[in-house]
Amino acid sequence: MSRSSAALRHRPRWSRVILKIIGGFVAFSLLLVLIYRFVPPPVTLTMMFDANGITKDWLSIDEIDPDMARAVIAGEDSRFCSHHGFDAVAIAQAMRHNASGGRIRGGSTISQQTAKNVFLFQGGGFIRKGFEAWFTILIEAIWGKRRIMEVYLNVAETGIGTYGVQAGAMRYFRHGAGQLTRAEAARIAAVLPLPKKRAAITPRGFTRSYGNSIATRIGIVQRDGLDSCVR
Repeated sequence: MSRSSAALRHRPRWSRVILKIIGGFVAFSLLLVLIYRFVPPPVTLTMMFDANGITKDWLSIDEIDPDMARAVIAGEDSRFCSHHGFDAVAIAQAMRHNASGGRIRGGSTISQQTAKNVFLFQGGGFIRKGFEAWFTILIEAIWGKRRIMEVYLNVAETGIGTYGVQAGAMRYFRHGAGQLTRAEAARIAAVLPLPKKRAAITPRGFTRSYGNSIATRIGIVQRDGLDSCVR
């Protein structure tokens, strides 16, 4: 038997193995997303590898002050309620901004950030981005916007070793996320892009000005109904 004939015989076997791996991943990811539709994610990879430990306390979205969701929409994803997981406008704007130099800006939506925070890890380049896109599609289809926001507000890193807005509110303001003022919600939202380098207590420089800007835009989010999908 020639070498080429042997290769042809083995190719279908490898194809079946690859298809089984893909099928297994799809089934597992669907099951995990379905479970987390109803059950709070107990821990994330980011939490597990955080050398500073984990401080977190799950709070339902009904118990979180509405201005907190408005603040992250204002600061992170103004079209959260109108897009389907990916914001082409924000991605294009980020690419143009980054090409011109200055502070690097991302174009990820809250849905993408939630998919990354819950199911994946930080970094990883294009491969991780591919998995992030897959999980973003799943949570948009299975969870819906309100659940995505609820999970995001509970797993996002809000400080060193601190996860979720409840833990962040207790760390910075000594009270729960259900009693946040508009300024406090804005300060937490301003910390989210760089939680290990920013603090919501007596913020300075860019963090202070960014928080003030978010506080102003919270009213716009409420007035224009940009938070309608999470009310």
